[in-house]
Amino acid sequence: MPFQRFVETGRVAVVSDGPSKGKLVTIVDVIDQTRVLVDGPSSGVPRGQIRLNQLHLTKFRLKFPFTAPTRVIRKVWTDSEVDKKWAESVWAKKVASKQKVTHF
Repeated sequence: MPFQRFVETGRVAVVSDGPSKGKLVTIVDVIDQTRVLVDGPSSGVPRGQIRLNQLHLTKFRLKFPFTAPTRVIRKVWTDSEVDKKWAESVWAKKVASKQKVTHF
């Protein structure tokens, strides 16, 4: 099975490190081989750059114009129901169950 999760514009990712840890973002633009421009319209993550080693790519991808503004990304995000699809995924259920079990 070929690799399906490419670093590309519109790819939804989970932030794995930093102040936005655990939040969903989408890649708006690739800056260079180690950094991308991200925006999290529903998770409250402001548009900004983040290192690729701080992201976990998901299988979800949004279609929007190159370097679209936040309002366009927010509309595409809500129309494609990314939050609902993420909540139904096995990955999100595992994260939720780990948070429920831990006492810290």
